[in-house]
Amino acid sequence: MERTHVIVVRHGETKWNTERRFQGHLDSPLTQKGLSQAQALTRRLTNQRFSALYSSDLGRAYQTAQIISAATGRGVVSDAKLRERNLGIFQGLRSEEIKTAYPEEYEIYRSRDPDHVIPGGESLRHQVERNIGCFEELARKHVGESIVVVTHGGVLSGLFRHTLSIPLQAPRRFEFMNSSLNVFAYGEGYWSLRTWGDISHLDAATD
Repeated sequence: MERTHVIVVRHGETKWNTERRFQGHLDSPLTQKGLSQAQALTRRLTNQRFSALYSSDLGRAYQTAQIISAATGRGVVSDAKLRERNLGIFQGLRSEEIKTAYPEEYEIYRSRDPDHVIPGGESLRHQVERNIGCFEELARKHVGESIVVVTHGGVLSGLFRHTLSIPLQAPRRFEFMNSSLNVFAYGEGYWSLRTWGDISHLDAATD
């Protein structure tokens, strides 16, 4: 059985990551550390054989993908379906700011109701279904190949839960790191996990 190997990587650290702000569909530039992480990830990927490079169209992911592209010669194909969850009224704010401005909405958000739509945004279920649909479309397009997809923490989380049948409303007991390397395989209509949270390439990245 031929499988598609999907190397999914999270973008490098951003300014809003360091400030613990909700990013969603808004954007924040990579920090100097984030750029170093992306470069270290790129060095790792130059030793990987892959046939295509895809990215979320949000700036932090696309900037990371462009660094990979420049070193590997693979053009970046961006797709809005690979975006993080639209967090609506929460975007650009820290948790404490959201609790003050939108206490009721924040409590519902914290309850992890997968069908709750954040005002101005989308539900967790809609985000994950959007992302999984895109991953499966790409996997079917590249049967027997390896591809790289640059995306976001929430997108990684959704694919991880989908692969391991972890309910969306279950508490998160796993981490997803900036510029981590995660490998999934797809074939015969199902996903399997090969590698999760590999950041060994970041040992040499500057702080």
